[in-house]
Amino acid sequence: MKYIILFLLSISSVMAQTPKAETILAKVDDNMFSQTKVSESTMIIYGKRRDRTMTSKSYSKGIDETYTEYLSPAREKGTKMLKLDDKLWIYTPSSDRTIQISGHMLRQSMMGSDVSYEDMMQEKELIELYNASVIASEEINGRTAWVLELIAKTEDVTYQKMKIWVDQEYYVPLKEDLFAKSGQLLKTISFGDVQKINGKYVPMKMNYKDVLKAGKGTDFIINKMEIDSNIPEHIFNKGNLKK
Repeated sequence: MKYIILFLLSISSVMAQTPKAETILAKVDDNMFSQTKVSESTMIIYGKRRDRTMTSKSYSKGIDETYTEYLSPAREKGTKMLKLDDKLWIYTPSSDRTIQISGHMLRQSMMGSDVSYEDMMQEKELIELYNASVIASEEINGRTAWVLELIAKTEDVTYQKMKIWVDQEYYVPLKEDLFAKSGQLLKTISFGDVQKINGKYVPMKMNYKDVLKAGKGTDFIINKMEIDSNIPEHIFNKGNLKK
């Protein structure tokens, strides 16, 4: 009886030390989002026969404005994407055309990667999109993490359910499992190389894996990032796509 009481007391102590799920999510959002970001990145798409590597430079302001220009390889150089609120445009130099991505096209793969255009459009604060609960504490990649279950607040969210492992020290995601409304696992994201930039902890490497496709997924590596730097207003202008 004595050992049972001690065991129950130890569980109570651990639970008392666990922050509320909303508190954890708010800290994750604070790390992952900022007023502005400027980043230079490498995307490696692992294919069946060969891998493809692309580099790009991106600018973002808040959660509603994002501009990306691809720098290499030569075939993709000059391709640009602009997201403004709930609209997304892509300019391709080979056709010299700007098209808006909408409807079923949003579910398509972005540049042949495991990331969809819909994923880009749903880049919003988790606390805004989901109700959360802490369901466990686990070790992952040598780090101690809280495991949160997230259920979408509305029907128009891309992933109706998420399971997310949050580093207990840095409050950044270490892994995410993304589910359909039916409960089917659709995609996993693994995070690594956490660095402190301008007071925020940021994962500099991510692997996106569409579990419905074969292969190793897509690596997204941030080579350089500036947080809360000044970005000229003309960057987020549709006319900038053809310049």
